[in-house]
Amino acid sequence: MRSLLLAVCLVLALHCGEAAVSCNSVVSELYPCISYVVQGGNVPASCCNGIRTLNGQAQTPADRQSVCRCIKNAIGGVSYSSNNLNNALSLPAKCGVNLPYRISPSTNCDSIN
Repeated sequence: MRSLLLAVCLVLALHCGEAAVSCNSVVSELYPCISYVVQGGNVPASCCNGIRTLNGQAQTPADRQSVCRCIKNAIGGVSYSSNNLNNALSLPAKCGVNLPYRISPSTNCDSIN
């Protein structure tokens, strides 16, 4: 599991966008979510705080697209089970955050306004 965590962080760190919200910020804010994505259970409060922070920081379409790409690249760069992907998809709702995109490898980040 530690190798999965390391792979996610490396993929995110390598895909920095030019928007105000960098992939390094995305990694930092979403790091607490990895245990839930991998193992399920209760969503850590620090994970929800990170999702809220990123959502608040992504004020422009370019910012939202950048955050989306970072998340999408992380999901696409690591082999997840369907449970892991479902856990990732459920995070915004479980945290009470309405993201303008789905956390999914099929999300078209370019279409986000």
